[in-house]
Amino acid sequence: MRRWAAALALLAMPAMLHAQARECRIPDRIAAPRAESIPPGARRIAPVTDYILALSWSPEFCRTRGRDPAHRLQCGGIANGGAGRFSFILHGLWPETNGPRWPQWCRPVSALPRRLVREHLCTTPSVRLIQHEWAKHGSCMTRDPQRYLRAGTILYRAVRYPDMDALSRRDLTVGQFTRAFAAANRGVSAEMLRVGINDRGWLTEVRICLGENFRPIRCSASRRGARTNARVRIWRGRG
Repeated sequence: MRRWAAALALLAMPAMLHAQARECRIPDRIAAPRAESIPPGARRIAPVTDYILALSWSPEFCRTRGRDPAHRLQCGGIANGGAGRFSFILHGLWPETNGPRWPQWCRPVSALPRRLVREHLCTTPSVRLIQHEWAKHGSCMTRDPQRYLRAGTILYRAVRYPDMDALSRRDLTVGQFTRAFAAANRGVSAEMLRVGINDRGWLTEVRICLGENFRPIRCSASRRGARTNARVRIWRGRG
């Protein structure tokens, strides 16, 4: 716990980057969080050596889910009972270890308080996803869900983004995109990023590799992503 407390103290320092601005308004009523059981055989205990900050590209996620009630908060828009229009959202903060067998589902956790979930819905606009990330990843970092969610939110708000509209109009490789993303963030290089694309070549996620002190580091070989020479397209529709 001392190491965790020290890391949070570091996070409380002035951010090295700047937050992304966007509109967000949480509806008066939100779904009640529900506890998740640990899937059979999924529990994995391992020492935490580093972290990944996973950022999901919401327009692509919402492209086929805009009318799905399960994703209304993220994809419906304020006029339809959603929380707003989002670009990158926080998928999660993931503890990692040396090699591919990262820790997960370290212990059973209860349903989160609705009040706590509400505080983070402008960062991760899904009650179910917030509960899932706490159960699968946060349980391997701390016993305090408020600390886990706060850490992810602080890191998320520290990220700056390139001009995604301009990039969406370009013929891009993953390498070109990671360089543009890194250039928007002081102290970050393309080697500290991994990019997810779907089987049609559309951007789905950006992952930032972080050290034990939550500072960006070069991603190890086990942190997989799309090849740097792969083509990437960016969907900019309503999301």
